[in-house]
Parts: sequence; C-alpha cells; structure tokens
Amino acid sequence: MEIIQSVTMTTMSSVESTTINLFLDSEFRYVLIPVSYIIFFILGLISNLYVLFVLRCLHQAKAMGEIHIYMTNLTIADLLFVCALPFWIDYYMREGDWVYGDFMCRVTGTFFFINTYGTILFLAAISINRYWAVTRPLDAASSDHRIRGIIVCICIWAFIVAMSVPFLVSPGINVHRKNNTDIRRCFEGYQGGTNDKKKKVVVTHFLIIGLFFVVFLLIVMCNILIARSLIFKNSPQSESQSSGTQSKKPNLTSTFKRPTGVKRRALQMLLAVVGVFVLCFLPHHVVQGPWVLAVLEIEDGFGHVNYNETTRQLLSDAHQITLVLMGLNCILDPVVYYFATGKFRGLIKARIKKLIPCTQTQSYHLNQPASPVWTLGGNQRPHIKATKAGRQDQTPHTERSSVVIA
Repeated sequence: MEIIQSVTMTTMSSVESTTINLFLDSEFRYVLIPVSYIIFFILGLISNLYVLFVLRCLHQAKAMGEIHIYMTNLTIADLLFVCALPFWIDYYMREGDWVYGDFMCRVTGTFFFINTYGTILFLAAISINRYWAVTRPLDAASSDHRIRGIIVCICIWAFIVAMSVPFLVSPGINVHRKNNTDIRRCFEGYQGGTNDKKKKVVVTHFLIIGLFFVVFLLIVMCNILIARSLIFKNSPQSESQSSGTQSKKPNLTSTFKRPTGVKRRALQMLLAVVGVFVLCFLPHHVVQGPWVLAVLEIEDGFGHVNYNETTRQLLSDAHQITLVLMGLNCILDPVVYYFATGKFRGLIKARIKKLIPCTQTQSYHLNQPASPVWTLGGNQRPHIKATKAGRQDQTPHTERSSVVIA
C-alpha cells in the first residue's frame, strides 16, 4: 500500500508540475499590460465620448453622411472595448487570475474580439468610401448614400456577432495549479487541453488570420489607388477651377492652393488608416500563427514543429506586446476621423477656437487696455477715422509707430 501511495503521489506531483510548465507565461506583462490599459481606458473613454458628441452635432446639423455613419459605429466598437478594460486591468494585476466568473470572462473576451475585427472592417469601409469619393467626386458630392451606409454597418455587425458566438457560448476559463493554488485563466491556458481542442483553437486562429490579410490587402490596394488618383490625376473640380482662371485672374491663388490642401489632407487620411493597421493589427496577426503552433505543440495532422524553449518564450513575449499594440487602436481611431472628412475636422477646429482663443482674448482685455497692435491682429483700424472735413483723427506718435511695427 505504501508503495502504491508513493507511486500515486509521485505521479500526481509529476502531472501537477507538467501542468504548471505547460503554461508558457511572460512575467513582464503583469506590469506592461495594466499600465497600458489604464492609459487606454482614460484617453479612449474621453476621446471616443467626445467623438460621439461631435458626430451628434453633425447629425443635428443634417451633415451625417455615409462616412460619418461608419465613424459612429467604429466609435461604438471602441467604447465596448474601453468598457471591458477595467476587468482586464484587474485580471493582469492579479497575475492572470480571473475572479469575475466564466460569464464575464466570455463577455469581456467577446468585446475585445468585436473591437478588433469591428475596427478592421469599419476602417475598410471608410477606405472604400474615400476611394469612391476620390475617383467619382461629382457623384459623391451630389448623392446621399446614408441608406447604403446603414446597410453596410448592419452587415458588418451581423458578421462580427456571428463570428463571436463561439467565444460567447463556449467556456472561457481554464484552471491551472500554481504554487498549490488554482489559477483561473481567461481565454488562456489551452496547452493542457486535448489534442482535438488544440486543433479547434488552431483552425479558428488561422481562419481569422487569413480573413485579416484578405481585408488588409484590400485596404492597401484601395489606399494605393487613392494616392495614385490624388497625385497623378486632376479631379473634375480642380479642372473646372483651372479653366476658370483664364477669365478670372483674381482667383488664381485660390484655384491652385485649394486642390493642394484637399489632396494633402486626403493623403494624410490614408496614411493614418494604413498606419493604424501596420502599427496595431499587422504585428499581432504575423506573430499569432507561429505563436499558436509553438505554444500548443500540435503533434500530428498540422505539421508539428519542434520549437526550443528560447523560441517559444520569444514568441510568447512578442504575442503579449502585440496584444498591447492592438488595444492602442481605441485612441488612434479619432486621428483617422480627423483626416477622414472636412466636416468633422471643421467642427473640431471650431470647438477648439471657442475654448482657447476666446479665453485668451478675455483675459488679455481684463488685464490690459486695448492697443492698435491687438486690434490690427483682427484686421481692424479703430484709431484712424475720417471726419466730415476729409481729415483723419491723429493718434499719438507712440501708437502710430506700434501699428507700423504690427
């Protein structure tokens, strides 16, 4: 009996140690991810709520076009992720121990998935919309395609929700033993599962990776065509303006400056969209495939590759860093909005001008008397007035000299 008990205890201890060793961890993430997510939560909540406020103002002004509908839905997807961040912050501060139950694990994991792939699809819709607006500007300016935008958003949401159903209905918590304590991993720790479960995880990840690269290539091609159209071709609007300069010479400056500014902002928009993809999403989907194969160690049927411990650890560390980069999109999307449409940009500038210059002007007038230099900055000349006799009121010599300097 003692021999049997000792063998049993030895076997249990070996299984327990194997279970512990199976979970490949990166200790630095318990500092990096909570700090990063706290920053994302604060900035993401403020910026996205402000974006919703601006879009609401556009809606009230009846300036809610197709692209603004995409921006509204993208902001909602970002806010879902931001609302889930406090749970993930607490999860990583507890060193990967989930204490909120399996249901909340599935919900917050689903929000993360919806934000990631909702952002990808809505940015794709924005890119296609901008390509259509650049290549067919007259049609885009004269048509209202709000119904098409609503239909596209409904299709995107239906597709994302359908893809997230497996995450919502299947258990998300895997229990591991660490220092004689049960650690509840949320959407982690599949290494200790059966081979069939590992295969399902691998197939799911590679399908998602494949769909991402299809959308990524579509967006890259779309933005390349936009850049080509902007750089090498003149829009009908600019052609009509340039032809009008022959009869109206005073409009020469505005004719050549305005299309240049429009092209520059459009190029900035496409650079912002591609930049979000390259910085936030591309690294994760490049690392995801090798990471899944290395961590799960599929034994047959999927081309098992023997990774050494150093390689596995490097892939695990890189995977954690790419997760942080992927969460960065919730505060970078408002940058895309700023370059995407002139109406959104104009409303933002108007709000900033109301907040900053007005307060500076009021404080200046409260502390100092009005001077010709200040009033001249507003293109006014209150100190030079014509009288009935055809003469001008004279100001002191010091004031006249300050006007000349200004």
